[in-house]
Amino acid sequence: MEIWVNPACSKCRSALSVLDAAGAGYTVRRYLEDPPTMAELTAVLKRLGLEPWDITRTTEPVAKELGLKTWTRTPADRARWIEALAAHPKLIQRPIITADDGTTVVARTEEAVRSVLP
Repeated sequence: MEIWVNPACSKCRSALSVLDAAGAGYTVRRYLEDPPTMAELTAVLKRLGLEPWDITRTTEPVAKELGLKTWTRTPADRARWIEALAAHPKLIQRPIITADDGTTVVARTEEAVRSVLP
């Protein structure tokens, strides 16, 4: 499995601790240093069953600069949102875990992290 993390994030560190305690094998992706592409984001959103605005951190300063709170949220707007996430990875909610079996979660709780464990 792969986990997208920001090392400065307490939720990310907590998720890593749960994975370590369970002895899970995983790869860490520091998504701020290695941002996901639009194609990767589209695939993750499909696996999550979510829209891009559902995983967008709208309180980040860059979100305010872009005026994200005023952007419409329709299927026609998906590409614009995904483009913003790819260009500004700090906007992506974290951590995100993609498991080898296809399970993908926004792992902000211990329960969410445990849901991807075999």
